[in-house]
Amino acid sequence: MEWHDIRDPNDPRLDRLAERYHLHPLHVEDCRHRNQNAKVEENGEYLFVVIKPVEVSGDASLEVSDLDLFVGRDFLVTVTEGEAVRVRGLLDHLRSASAGMRPDQLLYRIADTVVDSYQSVLGHFDDLLDSLEDQVLEKPAPEALARIFEAKRGLIELRRVLGNMRDVSGHLQRSGSPLIGNDLWPFLRDLYDHLARGLDTVEVQRDVLNGSLDIYLSSVANRTNQVMKALTVLSTIALPVLLVSSFYGMNLTGLPWAASPYGVAIAGALMAAMTVVLLLILHMFHWL
Repeated sequence: MEWHDIRDPNDPRLDRLAERYHLHPLHVEDCRHRNQNAKVEENGEYLFVVIKPVEVSGDASLEVSDLDLFVGRDFLVTVTEGEAVRVRGLLDHLRSASAGMRPDQLLYRIADTVVDSYQSVLGHFDDLLDSLEDQVLEKPAPEALARIFEAKRGLIELRRVLGNMRDVSGHLQRSGSPLIGNDLWPFLRDLYDHLARGLDTVEVQRDVLNGSLDIYLSSVANRTNQVMKALTVLSTIALPVLLVSSFYGMNLTGLPWAASPYGVAIAGALMAAMTVVLLLILHMFHWL
């Protein structure tokens, strides 16, 4: 078994290997035009498989790369992106332990390691959601809303990747291709189960995230209601004062206590008394 590891999709070696192993030009083009969906395509003499390694970048952003594999009877060709450092480490580790393996066994080992790496991504989102729940309960600031939407985008992308990878594992175990040994079927079913559980976890995390968004919106609405309540009470309390002062501010003769030397004190006392009565009424209706 020959394993050819291409680290640059534009490497001329890929063209020579395509001519040697009769690789379809569209598959070679897929290797060079990145951001493909995870998929499996059978071409008689080989299988073309696209696997999607995922890494967390920043708070909740995901870096999704392509790992393309051509699996034949006696050869394996892997094509990675130039910046895929983690994938390179994975392939280097497997290369040191690949002696005596068949190409389909190496395909399973690579896919299994990539699927196992999804668990760390799911664990990161679990920690992030716990942090967001605490933040929206204690201090629902606009920064929390931005983190919630960033996490929603990350979970949507992760769900898309896991769904496509689940289809890949399901296709491999159902294809009946002679390039996949029967002894690998139980392992491929296990791979499918891992991806299905990962998708269930993503759905739960999306529900938790939607709950955090609801809590944030409720907290903001509550805070707005409290502010409006305080402003309404203050304006209501000021109403008697405005009424009395505007009444005595009119240029009319014969107003009560207008000629009295204690007129200002009487008007002030009247304002205070009306304010106290109004406060008692608000308290009686539990509006304060």
